[in-house]
Amino acid sequence: MRDSLGWLMKTVGIRARTFASAAEFLREFIPNSPGCLILDVRMPGTSGLDLFEELVCRGEDMPVIFITAHADVPMAVRAMKSGAVEFVEKPFNRQTLLDKVQRAIKDDSERRGRMTARTELSRRFEQLTDKERVVLELIKEGRPNKEIASQLQITPRAVELRRSSLMRKLGVRSLIELLRLSVVLEAGSGGHRERR
Repeated sequence: MRDSLGWLMKTVGIRARTFASAAEFLREFIPNSPGCLILDVRMPGTSGLDLFEELVCRGEDMPVIFITAHADVPMAVRAMKSGAVEFVEKPFNRQTLLDKVQRAIKDDSERRGRMTARTELSRRFEQLTDKERVVLELIKEGRPNKEIASQLQITPRAVELRRSSLMRKLGVRSLIELLRLSVVLEAGSGGHRERR
């Protein structure tokens, strides 16, 4: 089955590696690897479900497709609750499996792209000084420069300089871009694990 699946993936240009057991996989696994993991629920030693739950505990978020000849409802529920992408029962249609794998890889790539962009955005926001952050918060509240200057007891020119500096650091040229970046950053800092 392993050889057959490995060959199937390679026929459509998907680079695939196969492992005889969970222990073998964990020995060679590189954390935060992109891709998709196909696990058989019943494997020698550690089960596919136990391996997946171990990866989840480690903070890994690689999409997983389970295959099994012994599917039952509790097993499927456990897999889905753990975050598995799919649960496929043998015998399965090879094209259907390929479609699921390709979709999982595409989704994983897009998710990783969003995470990278969000990390870069956070890095840019971290460059702001405390004074620039205060000005940014007041801008987000819709306050004009004169009102910000009055509230902070500084000159309107000082507000303009801080505003110009923070926009340069964030790489934006307009108020709309600035507000959009702020919204994206706030939406991404909710602390929840992004799921497919």
